[in-house]
Amino acid sequence: MAARAATAQVNGERILAAAAQLFGEQLYDQVSLDEVAALAGVTVRTVVRRFGSKLALFDTVAEERALSNRRAREQAPVGEVDQAVRILVDTYERWGDLVVHLLAQERRTAAIGNRVAAGRRYHRIWVKKTLSPLLGNMPPALTRRRLAELTAVTDVYVWKVLRRDLGLSRSGVEASVGELVKDIIARGS
Repeated sequence: MAARAATAQVNGERILAAAAQLFGEQLYDQVSLDEVAALAGVTVRTVVRRFGSKLALFDTVAEERALSNRRAREQAPVGEVDQAVRILVDTYERWGDLVVHLLAQERRTAAIGNRVAAGRRYHRIWVKKTLSPLLGNMPPALTRRRLAELTAVTDVYVWKVLRRDLGLSRSGVEASVGELVKDIIARGS
């Protein structure tokens, strides 16, 4: 019984790893359970028995990534720009390409659209929690605008443009985003 449970656990991990790889490399529509099973070294029946459907498998992979991303970001101390930006860029270095891949597909399926929307909500909440204490006392409309600016300059698309499109180093991206954040905060009211 214990050996069967251990095998099931290993198979589940292999299925999730295979699915994560395929969902990260291909469009959602192109990924098949046959491919996932072959890459994981199990049968399609095992995949279906364990996860039920491609959608359920996608949701499991996406939720694990989201939780891992949140855990990493929650390490950012409130009000510490350099640390917050370093942790943010760390998460983009690890998951940024996958996030951009999902963003390109957000209108293809409701499942991806929902995940992307949840990621955007989380990013806004994280920015507000982590950086808004630095904004001081300003009128509500100005606070909303500054938070929108901070959300924009810390978005994954800014990382993508600086890192992938313009070829800045990781430390260059960190310095650039940090400067943008500090400039917004310094403007105050």
